[in-house]
Amino acid sequence: MELPQLRIGNLTIDPPIIQGGMGVRVSGAKLAAAVANEGCAGVIASVGLGNFEDYPGGEAIEVNREALRQEIRTAKSHSKGVIGVNVMVALTDYDNLIRIAVEEKVNFITSGAGLPFNLPGLVDDKDIALIPIVSSARALGIICSKWQSRYNRLPDAVVVEGPCAGGHLGFKHDELESNSHSSLDQLISETVEVANSFDPAIPVIAAGGVYDGPDIIKMLKLGASGVQIATRFVCTDECDVDDAFKATYINAKKGDVQIIHSPVGMPARVIGNAFVDKIIRGETVPFRCDYRCLKTCNPSTAPYCIAKVLANAAKGRMDEAFAFAGSNVPRCNKIVSVKTLIKQLVDEALAC
Repeated sequence: MELPQLRIGNLTIDPPIIQGGMGVRVSGAKLAAAVANEGCAGVIASVGLGNFEDYPGGEAIEVNREALRQEIRTAKSHSKGVIGVNVMVALTDYDNLIRIAVEEKVNFITSGAGLPFNLPGLVDDKDIALIPIVSSARALGIICSKWQSRYNRLPDAVVVEGPCAGGHLGFKHDELESNSHSSLDQLISETVEVANSFDPAIPVIAAGGVYDGPDIIKMLKLGASGVQIATRFVCTDECDVDDAFKATYINAKKGDVQIIHSPVGMPARVIGNAFVDKIIRGETVPFRCDYRCLKTCNPSTAPYCIAKVLANAAKGRMDEAFAFAGSNVPRCNKIVSVKTLIKQLVDEALAC
């Protein structure tokens, strides 16, 4: 018995697992290459890769661009497998980061945190698969309509992210509190229906709450062609973050996972700690912003710099930061290699 392959354009992903793009500096070259070497698809998150904290304005932007270029090159030097880049629509440097991914000839680009209406116009290489990330079937329909009319192109696949994902989320606050996996089931069924209305059908990739082998099989039975998993990959030897960040995952209990309002204007799922308590109380962390990495962030009113907080987390400075995580993070209990994790996921799935 084998799991079905995930085919996206000219790419074959086997087993059908994409590693989610996690910023800031959580999913870099080391993790992406390790995942790709197991036949899955590795993803580098482009947001905040460079040490922007040490540079003013334009220099910080250039540092981040060059960091993305080097991460892609490093990942490709350590793997001949499928490597992609995640670029959030909300980034002010969106267009240039996309162009760097194209210049470095990544296999695919995932793009969410907004609707990537102009993505095809930035990618002239037809061998690079374009994969929007959506939180509803309606969003996929809108993107397809825009892409067809403007560029005569459809997405090569679509990631459907449910409300149990970590980090910034495309749902209202009350939709997130329930942690309902049934919401993802409904989203997948609805999106598959839209995706199958095109010829050829658009592969649907389920994300946000996919944790183990039974989850993978469940999503495949609902019509998904593959899954995207993020939280599990933090608890691997190859994940690019500091061990203190990983320990936050391992030590997380059910009541520790919280929904906060991010300075970027979206709800976000985090692992609670003293820093989270501080910001919930309304305390602020003054900062100066020359970088303006996110379109939706207003530095003059933001209570703290979300990019700096996440950079601190990646460095293990958890007293000055918090960790984004999916709702399943309390189930994580040990650090394993990427190879071991993927084998476990596949074995569990086949056992179903």
